[in-house]
Amino acid sequence: MRNLKQLAFFICLSAYCTLSAQETKKAMTFDEMVSWKRITEQAISHDGKWVACKMEPWRGDASIFVYNAKGEMTASFLPAGHAEFSASSKYLLVTKKPELEKVEALKLKKTKEADMPSDELIIFNLPEKKETIDSLKSYKLSESADWIAYKRSSKSDTVLHVRALDGSKEISFSNVNEFGFARKSNVLYYSTDSTVCTYTPDKGSSLIFEGKGVFSQITFNETGSKIAFLHCPDKDSTNTLYSLYLAENNAPARLVADKKAAFLPAGWVISGNGSLRFSKNSERIFFGTAPAPLQKDTTRLDDNYPNVQIWKWDEDIQYTQQVYNKQKDLKKTYAAVYNINSNKLFQLADKKIPNLLTDDEGNATIALLSTNLPYATEQMWEGRSRYDIYTINLETGDRKQIKEAANTNMRLSPKGTYAYWYCVQDSSWYTYSMENGKEYRLTTPATFAAWDEDNDVPDYPSPHGLAGWTTDDRNILLYDRYDIWKFDPSAQVPAINLTVNGRKEQLSYRLIQLDKEQKFIDTKKPQLLLAFNEKTKGSGYYHVTLSAPATPKTLLAGNFMLKTPVKAKNADAVIYTSETFEQYPDVRLSDLSFKKSVQLTHGGEQQEQLNWGTAELVSWISLDGVPLEGVVYKPADFDPAKKYPVIVNFYERNSETLYAYHMPEPHRSTIDYHFYTSNGYIIFNPDVRYVDGYPGESCFNCVMPGITSLIAKGYVNEKGIGAQGHSWGGYQVAYLATRTNLFSAIESGAPVVNMFSAYGGIRWGSGLNRSFQYEHGQSRIGGTLWNAPLQYMENSPLFTMDKVETPILIMHNDNDGHVPWYQGIEYFVALKRLQKPVWLLNYTGEIHWPMRLANRIDFQKRMFQFFQHYLNKQPMPQWMSEGIPAVDQEFKLGY
Repeated sequence: MRNLKQLAFFICLSAYCTLSAQETKKAMTFDEMVSWKRITEQAISHDGKWVACKMEPWRGDASIFVYNAKGEMTASFLPAGHAEFSASSKYLLVTKKPELEKVEALKLKKTKEADMPSDELIIFNLPEKKETIDSLKSYKLSESADWIAYKRSSKSDTVLHVRALDGSKEISFSNVNEFGFARKSNVLYYSTDSTVCTYTPDKGSSLIFEGKGVFSQITFNETGSKIAFLHCPDKDSTNTLYSLYLAENNAPARLVADKKAAFLPAGWVISGNGSLRFSKNSERIFFGTAPAPLQKDTTRLDDNYPNVQIWKWDEDIQYTQQVYNKQKDLKKTYAAVYNINSNKLFQLADKKIPNLLTDDEGNATIALLSTNLPYATEQMWEGRSRYDIYTINLETGDRKQIKEAANTNMRLSPKGTYAYWYCVQDSSWYTYSMENGKEYRLTTPATFAAWDEDNDVPDYPSPHGLAGWTTDDRNILLYDRYDIWKFDPSAQVPAINLTVNGRKEQLSYRLIQLDKEQKFIDTKKPQLLLAFNEKTKGSGYYHVTLSAPATPKTLLAGNFMLKTPVKAKNADAVIYTSETFEQYPDVRLSDLSFKKSVQLTHGGEQQEQLNWGTAELVSWISLDGVPLEGVVYKPADFDPAKKYPVIVNFYERNSETLYAYHMPEPHRSTIDYHFYTSNGYIIFNPDVRYVDGYPGESCFNCVMPGITSLIAKGYVNEKGIGAQGHSWGGYQVAYLATRTNLFSAIESGAPVVNMFSAYGGIRWGSGLNRSFQYEHGQSRIGGTLWNAPLQYMENSPLFTMDKVETPILIMHNDNDGHVPWYQGIEYFVALKRLQKPVWLLNYTGEIHWPMRLANRIDFQKRMFQFFQHYLNKQPMPQWMSEGIPAVDQEFKLGY
């Protein structure tokens, strides 16, 4: 009996402790949000025995932690910048940053930049020996050997230090400007004001070129046996006097071409703005040329020259796009090629046909040229480009047009055997043989569902894409919604579904490219797939050999979100993350079987004392009869007997992110889910499916019955429901405010409220006219102002603003390049004119969303205070009740 009483006592004590632990869970603060550490870098050594992870707060000093294969943390560095392993896996290089607090204190003292503390470089001989190099300016690590080259930060120190990481050999070179290693050998180049040299540890230095002037685009081939560069003898004439040089096997460089070269069009020059690169086989050099730039009249005063823009109705490219692209266009170059073995030069691209596409390695004889310039005007309202496409022989320069006004640009198979493309008009894949010039149709809508079956914009649906090509371009592997299919690029053999069960099980299989340098898919070797389960919203890793149809073997799958793993270069070790809304995406180490994994990081410890949250998939039927899904996020201490404030936050469709962790952060445009659930809010994220011409009505039909279904569950405070959205989401919540009084408060970020004025406006972030997004894109009207004027009016909240009874907080910035700022102004002025409660936040100089951390934190604080007042009956802060006059802006925040 006594034992039973003792047992009962301990059970009660345990229950009490559990309840006490729950009660001690606290709400997240803004300080905790800003200091939240997320994993911003992760690296695995080539031998798979070591892992480095960077944990970084939104504001503060980052740390780098080093782990062994047992999951033990063996070293840490604070504050740290970047880490990378050496070729042998014996060393880890870590840049150590000055402490943020120290840097900010010096800035307050107006310390000169030259006197600010510098980075340090730590050479960590694993597992424990450390060496520090102070005053680091820059360094480069050889990819193929344990060698490093670095410079210190002193202006007077131009010495390049080159050394073995173990310190066994070291050499230095004076007055060095640029330096770099070849990718697949331990060859280094370095340049001064008058020389280009190479250095190899076993052979020493070789003088490649000598002559005063400017060197540009110094480039090795992969092995370092060849080096090319541009040289201009006069630093004031680099726009017109660059020459191309080539050196082989550390011998002195020879002139390949200068401005007098016969291949150059009249008035053209070799450009320092182009991209200089070798083909993989080192038989070609691709470089850039351009018309000689116009020279400014130095005898003219700027005050005497008019500052005028001339917009012409039939210009191919709208003037606003020209202005946006001006600096890029001033540096625009056109590809040329030098065939080393035949000593022949050809101009490949020009102003009329500017775009060159070679195979992945630049080895193939035939490449593609394309232009969309004849169709640039139509692109403003079509929302997509058309192209004229040509083949070009890299050894002869011969061109041949193969497509006119093609609806998409072509791409090339890895070896350049075929060109391939997807035609949106007939939802089909095609190939073109570069050898015989024949075109093949691989799919039809009747034989292969290549398109996005969920497309709901007034445009042709996009394809699901391709997995890649098999060895030597033998087959192309294409995706449908679920499976991987093998196609004969000459369309002689029927297509084969290689993954068999994707559609049946609603598993979307996608190939993971573990080796980033691999150009082909080897069907004889096992491949790793990442699959998304449409039914459960979970994901998994799967194993398959793509030589024949087979059901992929499950390695790791469940109700969590997996992302692409990172594999060790020379071992079967991988690092990966697994996450849910509740589970932090900590880094794990495993082999490719995923049977056993070791957790390395422990970022989840940050949330242990916080009232976290849960995510739940819900479903309902829209007002027009469409089955829908969404996610409800609840506080961890949720009590169904209580009434909770709710914030409805959505964009388009997000139920597939059910298991996403939502890393806490001071977001630039949306509420932080964990912050709000921690502070006792429920968040509802509903999917929206659209009908062409009626985006606002579609939103209403989808969202409102979803909210009603939540209210019916009994735990929603009906007087405490808010909505929040940004950009397209900002438009949607602005529309809802004109149709319902259900919401107690709405935050609408960068919304379009007047589709008439927005249609004719400019996306200043690109210079494009906005019409395409209404006719064919996200805004989903599906017509012009002239053939669908009623849809533009019905979907514009501005015209029914008198119906709004909900307090509104607008955030719209005056340098927004996506949605014109005047949309926010129209919104604010309309509500002000109607004497509706409205506030507008303008983070001056910011773009579509605040980018400065201080502004993001401020936005989060004000938005939370806004919702706290209207949803939780908290007192109004000063900035809402009294405002902050312009004269007080620099002195008061009004929180």
